[in-house]
Amino acid sequence: MENHQKYMDLAIDLAQKGRGQVNPNPLVGAVIVKNDVIIGSGYHEQYGGLHAERQALAACTQSVVGATLYVTLEPCCHYGKTPPCTEAIIENKISRVVIGSTDPNPQVSGRGIEILRQQGITVITGVRETACQEMNAVFFHYIKNRTPYVLMKYAMTLDGKIATRTGKSQWITGAEARAAVHQTRNEYTGIMVGVNTILQDDPLLTCRIEGGRNPSRIICDTHLRTPLTAQVVASARKIPTYLATCSRDQRKIKRFEIMGCKILEVSKAGDHLNLNELMRKLGAAGIDSILLEGGGTLNFSALKSDIVNKFQVYLAPKIFGGAAAKTPVEGLGVELPSEAFQFTDRKIKIFGEDICLEYVKR
Repeated sequence: MENHQKYMDLAIDLAQKGRGQVNPNPLVGAVIVKNDVIIGSGYHEQYGGLHAERQALAACTQSVVGATLYVTLEPCCHYGKTPPCTEAIIENKISRVVIGSTDPNPQVSGRGIEILRQQGITVITGVRETACQEMNAVFFHYIKNRTPYVLMKYAMTLDGKIATRTGKSQWITGAEARAAVHQTRNEYTGIMVGVNTILQDDPLLTCRIEGGRNPSRIICDTHLRTPLTAQVVASARKIPTYLATCSRDQRKIKRFEIMGCKILEVSKAGDHLNLNELMRKLGAAGIDSILLEGGGTLNFSALKSDIVNKFQVYLAPKIFGGAAAKTPVEGLGVELPSEAFQFTDRKIKIFGEDICLEYVKR
C-alpha cells in the first residue's frame, strides 16, 4: 500500500497542473509504473485535449505490457471529445489499474471499473480517495447538480470590517494574499459581485497573473443600475460578462447587449433576484464554478439561498473601527446563534502577515 500511495500522490501533483485549463472537466493525473520504475506520466492539460491516461501512455519510454497505471479518477468508458480511456488501457495490455476516486458522472460511475475487470485487469480503488475527491470538488458538484460550485471569499480586518466608514477597501490584505486570490480567479470559471460593488469600486474583475485565464463576470443587478461606462461593460466584448436582473426594460437591456453583455432575466425572491434560479441558468451556460466576491448584501442573500459550498476569509492584522464601517455579511441576519450558517473542515493558510481561513459547507 505504501507504494500505491506514493505513486498516487505523484498523480495528484500532476493533476493539479491542469487547474484553470480543463473546466468543466475534472483534474486528472496518471502515472505508469513497471518493475517499480515510472515509465510514463501525464495529466489532463486542457479542455478537449487528451485525457491523463492517454497522455501518460504517449509519454512511455518502454513497453507498457504488464505495467500498473495509477490514475486519480476512474477511467472514462464513453465517447466524448476523446475516445474512451478504457479502450487505450485494454489495447496497451496494462495489467493493473489503481484508482483514486470513482467518477460520479452517470456515463461512467463504476462502468469504467467494470469494463476493465471484465478484461481480466486487476483494479484497486480508493487509494488516497479523500485527496482525489477534494481536488475535484467543483467537478463532482457540477456533474451531480448542474449548478456552479460557489466559493464565497472576502478579506477583512481583525475587527471584522471589509471597508472603512467612507467605503474604502484598498488594500486590506498584502500582496501575497492578493496574488492568491488572482490564482483562484484563474481556477474558477466565473466571478460574481453585486451591483453595489460595481457602483462603488468600478472593478475590472480580471485575473492578473501571467498566462492566467479571466473568469466570466457575473453582476447581480436586480434593477439594472450598472453604468454603461463601467469597466466590466466596456470590456464585455473581450471577457464574457453576464448581467443578472429582474428588470424587463427592453431599452436598457438592448443598450447592454449592444456593448456585448449577456442578459440573464431572473425572477424576484423577496427584494432581490432569485439566486437559485440564477445558479441553474449559469450552470446551463457551462459555468461550473463561481468565486463570489460580493458585498455584505449579496453575501447574506447567497448564504440564505444556500448556494455557498465553500468559504474563504482573508484576515489582515489591521483594525478600521467605526460602527458605520462595512461588514462582510449584512442583510437581516439570523435571530439566534443556533440559526447560524455553519461550515466545517477548517484549513489555515498563511500569506505574509495575513491568514486565510477556509471551510466547506456543513
